[in-house]
Amino acid sequence: MSKLKTMFNLMKKKDNQKLKIAFMHNFSRSKISRLVPDKKYIGMWYKAVFGRKIDLKNPKTYNEKLQWLKIYNRNPEYTKLVDKQEVKKHIADKIGEKYVIPTLAVWDSVDDINIDSLPEQFVLKCTHDSGSIYICTDKTKFDLKAVKEGLRKKLKYNMYWWGREWPYKNVKPRIIAEKYMVDESGTELKDYKFFCFGGKAKYLFVATDRYNPDEETKFDFFDLEFNHLPFTNGHPNANRKIEKPKGFDKMVELAEILSENMPHARVDFYDINGEVYFGEITFSHWNGLVPFEPEEWDYKLGKLINLSGESIVKE
Repeated sequence: MSKLKTMFNLMKKKDNQKLKIAFMHNFSRSKISRLVPDKKYIGMWYKAVFGRKIDLKNPKTYNEKLQWLKIYNRNPEYTKLVDKQEVKKHIADKIGEKYVIPTLAVWDSVDDINIDSLPEQFVLKCTHDSGSIYICTDKTKFDLKAVKEGLRKKLKYNMYWWGREWPYKNVKPRIIAEKYMVDESGTELKDYKFFCFGGKAKYLFVATDRYNPDEETKFDFFDLEFNHLPFTNGHPNANRKIEKPKGFDKMVELAEILSENMPHARVDFYDINGEVYFGEITFSHWNGLVPFEPEEWDYKLGKLINLSGESIVKE
């Protein structure tokens, strides 16, 4: 509490955006933050990042509308769709099992992990959060003890409390082992992430260098003609040309099927030599808390989200 109090006092004395964001990061980890209602908490985060109050009565930007959706769109189906294991059943039923990366095992506890039952290469991840991914390409070099420590901490963490993304609140924390996959590069698995609005794909970005310890992750945005777009969001562009994947048209088709009757969803896929695999569905890209540069793209994407449609499910 003393650290939070010191930071809060500094914030009152000077307008320092970096300090405000640092305060919110620390505040979000504190138990006292859970006493703050979603609407007020989201408003605090938004002002810290964008330097202005959020307008929930007349939201205009993409990030502003994502905050509105976090507060007001409470579709109970979304909980299943953000669960990394449960969503696989939905995907298999909706578009076919061939698009699902095989699950090798599911465990409720770190102590249940049986690495001997897994092949030489595999991926471990939590079902209830984002980013807890551990890739094993060689069992003899895989530090299982360290991985278990990391997973144990993740299993105790409810991602809802950080950004108030409602779908994550009631996801059961588990661990899954998945088949290890790489694309044509032989070293990585590029993500193709489609921004869909009312069931129509409009833009995408390609994530590269995600698991390269020597490189920062790269995001490159494209339209559906695969023209590179002149903006960034959270990460820089790659310093190499991104080629249109063989399965691009199929990914667009599937993204639109999976985002039917949703005001907005980001639907992610992998392409391995033309074979398409589902990645995940996300309803709040970057939690709606990362600026676009230049800012005009925040408004351009915001115009595509319809907040008055029948797909909005309020409590």
